Amino acid sequence: MEHHPVSAWLAEAANAAGGQGPGMLRIVLIVMILGCALTAWFLLRGYRRKDD
Repeated sequence: MEHHPVSAWLAEAANAAGGQGPGMLRIVLIVMILGCALTAWFLLRGYRRKDD
């Protein structure tokens, strides 16, 4: 297994990301926001008071 410098790996990743276009970033942001909202809902629903 040969060793690849980090700078070469980052350059390859940047070139690959450049070919994806702006759609990929939009998808990542939407999934991240939905994940945060779902996590907040899941955590906060346990703190609801029950007035039975």
